Amino acid sequence: MAMNNSKKKKKERVIFCPRCGSKNIFWASGLPQLWSLWECRECGYRGAFIVEDSKLAEKIREEYLKKHKNEAKTGKGSQVNR
Repeated sequence: MAMNNSKKKKKERVIFCPRCGSKNIFWASGLPQLWSLWECRECGYRGAFIVEDSKLAEKIREEYLKKHKNEAKTGKGSQVNR
C-alpha cells in the first residue's frame, strides 16, 4: 500500500521580520548556536521575536513601506533605527 506523497508534505515554514515584514530574515551570524537570535538583512532588526503569520506580515510590510516613503519625502529617517 503506497502512501500519498501530497498528504505527507509539510507546509514550509515562512518567517517574517516583525519590524518591516520582510522574508529576508536569518539566524544572526548564520550560526544555529544562536538559534534564538534573528537578523533582518533589510531593516537591521535583531532579536528573538519573528512573525509566522503571512497576513500580519503583509500589514507590517505595508505600514513599514508607507512610513519610509513618507520619511523619504520629508528627508527624515535617513538612518535605520536599531
